[in-house]
Amino acid sequence: MKWLVKSNQQLKTSDGKSVDIFEFRHVKDEQTLSAWAKHFRNHYCLDSQIDSLRCGTEYSREEYLNKIKFPDKSIAPGPSIRAGDFAEILAADYLEYILKHWVPRVRYSHKTVSNESTKGSDTIGFMFSSDGNNSKDTLTIIESKAKYTGNHENRLQTAIDHSSKDIIRKAETLNAIKQRFLDKEDIHNSQRIERFQNEADNPYIQNFVAIAHLDNSNFTEDVITSANSSSHSHADQLFLIVIKGDEMMKLVHELYERAANEA
Repeated sequence: MKWLVKSNQQLKTSDGKSVDIFEFRHVKDEQTLSAWAKHFRNHYCLDSQIDSLRCGTEYSREEYLNKIKFPDKSIAPGPSIRAGDFAEILAADYLEYILKHWVPRVRYSHKTVSNESTKGSDTIGFMFSSDGNNSKDTLTIIESKAKYTGNHENRLQTAIDHSSKDIIRKAETLNAIKQRFLDKEDIHNSQRIERFQNEADNPYIQNFVAIAHLDNSNFTEDVITSANSSSHSHADQLFLIVIKGDEMMKLVHELYERAANEA
Protein backbone atom coordinates (compact mmCIF):
# COMPACT_ATOMS: atom_id res chain seq x y z
CA MET A 1 0.00 0.00 0.00
CA LYS A 2 2.98 2.36 0.33
CA TRP A 3 3.12 2.34 -3.47
CA LEU A 4 -0.48 3.59 -3.74
CA VAL A 5 -0.22 7.39 -3.62
CA LYS A 6 -3.13 9.79 -3.90
CA SER A 7 -2.50 12.38 -6.59
CA ASN A 8 -3.18 16.07 -6.21
CA GLN A 9 -4.97 15.76 -9.53
CA GLN A 10 -8.74 15.51 -9.23
CA LEU A 11 -11.14 15.27 -12.12
CA LYS A 12 -14.91 15.61 -12.43
CA THR A 13 -17.27 13.55 -14.54
CA SER A 14 -19.66 15.13 -17.01
CA ASP A 15 -22.34 15.19 -14.28
CA GLY A 16 -20.02 16.92 -11.80
CA LYS A 17 -18.98 14.01 -9.55
CA SER A 18 -15.40 14.09 -8.26
CA VAL A 19 -12.94 11.38 -9.32
CA ASP A 20 -9.97 10.70 -7.03
CA ILE A 21 -6.77 9.79 -8.88
CA PHE A 22 -4.25 7.40 -7.33
CA GLU A 23 -0.83 6.57 -8.75
CA PHE A 24 0.53 3.07 -8.20
CA ARG A 25 4.27 3.70 -7.96
CA HIS A 26 5.64 0.16 -7.81
CA VAL A 27 9.39 -0.42 -7.75
CA LYS A 28 11.72 -3.43 -7.94
CA ASP A 29 11.72 -4.25 -4.22
CA GLU A 30 12.40 -7.97 -3.88
CA GLN A 31 11.24 -8.27 -0.27
CA THR A 32 7.98 -6.43 -0.86
CA LEU A 33 7.24 -8.27 -4.10
CA SER A 34 7.91 -11.66 -2.48
CA ALA A 35 5.65 -10.90 0.50
CA TRP A 36 2.96 -9.55 -1.84
CA ALA A 37 3.18 -12.66 -4.03
CA LYS A 38 2.51 -14.85 -0.99
CA HIS A 39 -0.45 -12.68 0.04
CA PHE A 40 -1.71 -12.84 -3.55
CA ARG A 41 -1.24 -16.63 -3.84
CA ASN A 42 -3.17 -17.30 -0.65
CA HIS A 43 -6.31 -15.76 -2.13
CA TYR A 44 -6.41 -18.73 -4.53
CA CYS A 45 -4.89 -21.45 -2.40
CA LEU A 46 -3.69 -21.39 1.20
CA ASP A 47 -0.07 -22.42 1.59
CA SER A 48 -1.22 -24.80 4.32
CA GLN A 49 -3.47 -26.64 1.83
CA ILE A 50 -1.53 -26.67 -1.42
CA ASP A 51 0.22 -30.01 -0.82
CA SER A 52 -3.06 -31.73 0.04
CA LEU A 53 -4.75 -30.22 -3.00
CA ARG A 54 -2.05 -31.29 -5.45
CA CYS A 55 -1.77 -34.75 -3.91
CA GLY A 56 -2.99 -37.30 -6.44
CA THR A 57 -1.75 -35.26 -9.38
CA GLU A 58 1.70 -35.28 -10.94
CA TYR A 59 2.02 -31.53 -10.41
CA SER A 60 4.58 -29.64 -8.38
CA ARG A 61 3.32 -26.68 -6.37
CA GLU A 62 4.25 -24.33 -9.20
CA GLU A 63 2.57 -26.51 -11.83
CA TYR A 64 -0.56 -26.93 -9.72
CA LEU A 65 -0.97 -23.18 -9.35
CA ASN A 66 -0.29 -22.43 -13.01
CA LYS A 67 -2.39 -25.26 -14.45
CA ILE A 68 -5.30 -25.41 -11.98
CA LYS A 69 -5.58 -22.21 -9.96
CA PHE A 70 -4.18 -19.21 -11.82
CA PRO A 71 -5.62 -17.70 -15.02
CA ASP A 72 -3.49 -18.47 -18.06
CA LYS A 73 -0.72 -16.03 -18.98
CA SER A 74 -1.27 -16.08 -22.73
CA ILE A 75 -4.38 -18.06 -23.76
CA ALA A 76 -7.47 -15.83 -23.92
CA PRO A 77 -9.30 -14.87 -21.83
CA GLY A 78 -6.62 -15.69 -19.25
CA PRO A 79 -4.67 -12.41 -19.44
CA SER A 80 -7.81 -10.29 -18.99
CA ILE A 81 -8.93 -12.49 -16.09
CA ARG A 82 -5.49 -12.02 -14.52
CA ALA A 83 -5.81 -8.25 -14.86
CA GLY A 84 -9.31 -8.32 -13.40
CA ASP A 85 -8.39 -10.51 -10.44
CA PHE A 86 -5.31 -8.39 -9.73
CA ALA A 87 -7.43 -5.22 -9.78
CA GLU A 88 -10.02 -6.71 -7.43
CA ILE A 89 -7.39 -7.89 -4.94
CA LEU A 90 -5.70 -4.49 -5.04
CA ALA A 91 -9.10 -2.89 -4.36
CA ALA A 92 -9.65 -5.30 -1.45
CA ASP A 93 -6.28 -4.29 0.02
CA TYR A 94 -7.21 -0.61 -0.36
CA LEU A 95 -10.54 -1.24 1.36
CA GLU A 96 -8.94 -3.15 4.24
CA TYR A 97 -5.67 -1.35 4.86
CA ILE A 98 -6.55 2.23 3.86
CA LEU A 99 -10.28 2.45 4.58
CA LYS A 100 -10.02 0.08 7.59
CA HIS A 101 -12.83 -2.31 6.64
CA TRP A 102 -13.07 -6.00 7.45
CA VAL A 103 -12.72 -7.69 4.03
CA PRO A 104 -13.37 -11.46 3.89
CA ARG A 105 -10.94 -13.07 1.41
CA VAL A 106 -13.06 -15.95 0.11
CA ARG A 107 -13.76 -14.94 -3.50
CA TYR A 108 -11.06 -16.89 -5.38
CA SER A 109 -10.37 -20.02 -3.34
CA HIS A 110 -13.41 -21.87 -4.73
CA LYS A 111 -12.97 -20.95 -8.40
CA THR A 112 -13.58 -24.10 -10.44
CA VAL A 113 -12.56 -22.61 -13.82
CA SER A 114 -9.34 -20.63 -13.67
CA ASN A 115 -10.00 -18.64 -16.85
CA GLU A 116 -13.36 -17.29 -15.69
CA SER A 117 -14.28 -14.38 -13.47
CA THR A 118 -15.93 -15.14 -10.15
CA LYS A 119 -19.59 -14.17 -10.13
CA GLY A 120 -21.06 -11.66 -7.69
CA SER A 121 -19.89 -8.27 -6.44
CA ASP A 122 -16.15 -7.74 -6.96
CA THR A 123 -15.10 -6.56 -3.52
CA ILE A 124 -17.14 -6.15 -0.36
CA GLY A 125 -16.09 -4.94 3.07
CA PHE A 126 -17.63 -4.14 6.42
CA MET A 127 -17.01 -1.65 9.19
CA PHE A 128 -18.59 -1.99 12.63
CA SER A 129 -19.39 1.07 14.72
CA SER A 130 -17.11 1.53 17.73
CA ASP A 131 -19.75 3.31 19.85
CA GLY A 132 -22.34 0.52 19.83
CA ASN A 133 -24.69 2.35 17.45
CA ASN A 134 -25.37 -0.42 14.94
CA SER A 135 -27.01 1.97 12.48
CA LYS A 136 -23.52 3.41 11.88
CA ASP A 137 -22.19 0.04 10.68
CA THR A 138 -21.01 0.34 7.09
CA LEU A 139 -21.07 -1.96 4.06
CA THR A 140 -18.94 -0.93 1.08
CA ILE A 141 -19.08 -2.57 -2.34
CA ILE A 142 -16.37 -1.91 -4.92
CA GLU A 143 -16.70 -2.54 -8.64
CA SER A 144 -13.32 -2.70 -10.41
CA LYS A 145 -12.61 -2.58 -14.13
CA ALA A 146 -9.05 -2.99 -15.40
CA LYS A 147 -7.55 -1.87 -18.70
CA TYR A 148 -3.79 -2.32 -18.77
CA THR A 149 -3.23 -2.88 -22.50
CA GLY A 150 -4.64 -1.71 -25.81
CA ASN A 151 -6.38 1.52 -26.72
CA HIS A 152 -8.07 4.11 -24.52
CA GLU A 153 -11.41 2.93 -23.22
CA ASN A 154 -13.83 4.36 -20.65
CA ARG A 155 -13.45 1.68 -18.01
CA LEU A 156 -14.67 4.12 -15.37
CA GLN A 157 -18.04 4.30 -17.12
CA THR A 158 -18.16 0.51 -17.29
CA ALA A 159 -17.35 0.30 -13.57
CA ILE A 160 -20.11 2.83 -12.82
CA ASP A 161 -22.66 0.91 -14.90
CA HIS A 162 -21.77 -2.43 -13.32
CA SER A 163 -21.70 -0.90 -9.83
CA SER A 164 -25.32 0.05 -10.28
CA LYS A 165 -26.12 -3.67 -10.43
CA ASP A 166 -24.42 -4.39 -7.11
CA ILE A 167 -27.56 -3.63 -5.12
CA ILE A 168 -29.12 -6.66 -6.87
CA ARG A 169 -26.03 -8.86 -6.47
CA LYS A 170 -25.52 -7.91 -2.83
CA ALA A 171 -27.83 -10.58 -1.37
CA GLU A 172 -26.19 -13.34 -3.44
CA THR A 173 -22.69 -12.15 -2.53
CA LEU A 174 -23.46 -11.94 1.19
CA ASN A 175 -24.97 -15.42 1.08
CA ALA A 176 -21.91 -16.80 -0.73
CA ILE A 177 -19.51 -15.30 1.83
CA LYS A 178 -21.62 -16.58 4.71
CA GLN A 179 -21.72 -20.06 3.17
CA ARG A 180 -17.91 -20.09 2.87
CA PHE A 181 -17.64 -19.35 6.60
CA LEU A 182 -20.22 -22.01 7.47
CA ASP A 183 -18.29 -24.52 5.35
CA LYS A 184 -15.33 -23.82 7.65
CA GLU A 185 -17.61 -23.94 10.72
CA ASP A 186 -16.68 -20.33 11.40
CA ILE A 187 -19.89 -19.35 13.17
CA HIS A 188 -18.55 -16.04 14.49
CA ASN A 189 -17.81 -14.60 11.05
CA SER A 190 -20.96 -16.06 9.49
CA GLN A 191 -22.95 -14.15 12.12
CA ARG A 192 -21.05 -10.97 11.28
CA ILE A 193 -22.31 -11.36 7.72
CA GLU A 194 -25.86 -11.97 8.97
CA ARG A 195 -25.89 -8.51 10.47
CA PHE A 196 -25.96 -7.06 6.91
CA GLN A 197 -28.48 -9.41 5.29
CA ASN A 198 -31.67 -7.59 6.32
CA GLU A 199 -31.18 -3.88 5.78
CA ALA A 200 -34.87 -3.06 6.24
CA ASP A 201 -34.99 -4.30 9.84
CA ASN A 202 -31.32 -3.67 10.66
CA PRO A 203 -30.31 -0.47 8.83
CA TYR A 204 -26.70 0.44 8.10
CA ILE A 205 -24.67 2.84 5.98
CA GLN A 206 -24.10 1.66 2.43
CA ASN A 207 -21.37 2.90 0.08
CA PHE A 208 -20.57 2.06 -3.52
CA VAL A 209 -17.19 2.58 -5.21
CA ALA A 210 -16.37 2.34 -8.92
CA ILE A 211 -12.66 2.01 -9.74
CA ALA A 212 -10.98 2.16 -13.14
CA HIS A 213 -7.56 0.44 -13.01
CA LEU A 214 -5.43 1.76 -15.88
CA ASP A 215 -1.93 1.78 -17.28
CA ASN A 216 -0.49 5.24 -17.78
CA SER A 217 -0.28 4.42 -21.49
CA ASN A 218 -4.08 4.25 -21.80
CA PHE A 219 -5.05 6.99 -19.35
CA THR A 220 -6.46 10.22 -20.74
CA GLU A 221 -8.35 12.87 -18.80
CA ASP A 222 -11.02 13.37 -21.44
CA VAL A 223 -12.05 9.71 -21.27
CA ILE A 224 -12.50 10.00 -17.49
CA THR A 225 -14.32 13.33 -17.60
CA SER A 226 -16.76 11.99 -20.20
CA ALA A 227 -18.09 9.42 -17.70
CA ASN A 228 -21.53 10.02 -16.22
CA SER A 229 -22.88 8.57 -12.98
CA SER A 230 -26.28 10.23 -12.86
CA SER A 231 -28.14 7.01 -13.70
CA HIS A 232 -26.46 4.98 -10.94
CA SER A 233 -29.05 3.41 -8.63
CA HIS A 234 -27.35 4.96 -5.57
CA ALA A 235 -25.57 7.97 -7.07
CA ASP A 236 -25.45 9.85 -3.76
CA GLN A 237 -23.53 6.96 -2.12
CA LEU A 238 -21.18 6.44 -5.09
CA PHE A 239 -17.45 7.25 -4.97
CA LEU A 240 -15.25 7.27 -8.08
CA ILE A 241 -11.55 6.36 -8.25
CA VAL A 242 -8.88 5.86 -10.90
CA ILE A 243 -5.72 3.87 -10.06
CA LYS A 244 -3.02 4.18 -12.71
CA GLY A 245 0.62 3.17 -13.02
CA ASP A 246 3.45 2.29 -15.38
CA GLU A 247 3.76 -1.16 -16.98
CA MET A 248 0.91 -2.57 -14.93
CA MET A 249 0.40 -5.71 -17.01
CA LYS A 250 4.08 -6.53 -16.69
CA LEU A 251 3.65 -6.24 -12.92
CA VAL A 252 0.58 -8.49 -13.01
CA HIS A 253 2.45 -11.26 -14.82
CA GLU A 254 5.47 -10.91 -12.53
CA LEU A 255 3.29 -11.24 -9.45
CA TYR A 256 1.61 -14.42 -10.73
CA GLU A 257 5.03 -15.83 -11.71
CA ARG A 258 6.46 -15.11 -8.27
CA ALA A 259 3.40 -16.51 -6.56
CA ALA A 260 3.88 -19.82 -8.37
CA ASN A 261 7.67 -20.00 -8.26
CA GLU A 262 7.92 -19.17 -4.57
CA ALA A 263 5.14 -21.51 -3.39
